[in-house]
Amino acid sequence: MNWLDQIAWTADGLVPVIAQEKGSGQILMFAWMNREALAVTQETGQAVYYSRSRHKLWRKGEESGHSQIVHEIRLDCDNDVLLLTVEQRGGIACHTGRHHCFFQQLQGQTWVTVDPVIKDPKAIYHE
Repeated sequence: MNWLDQIAWTADGLVPVIAQEKGSGQILMFAWMNREALAVTQETGQAVYYSRSRHKLWRKGEESGHSQIVHEIRLDCDNDVLLLTVEQRGGIACHTGRHHCFFQQLQGQTWVTVDPVIKDPKAIYHE
């Protein structure tokens, strides 16, 4: 059996992916992969995700320059979630210009931004 066939893909052919920073262990982001994205990631050692909004492969860092070098790919016990251990190039994983995507903390009944913007997204993404 092919290693890709062992994954419990969703009905639309995707698998959720968590990117964790090598060394610090910090969770940087959550994304999705399809079979092609995972195969390219495994082959190249660079994180490639699937953009559900754009319906295409999304090579992390293709616009921002903030790529992810993949050190390890793990599959959970139910075969339906991937964990990537990555080196985050450029120090920014989030499209908001922050180090990671989980910068909002629930305090009481209010979401509070607790992590700073490292670089203005307008300076990163030239739209």
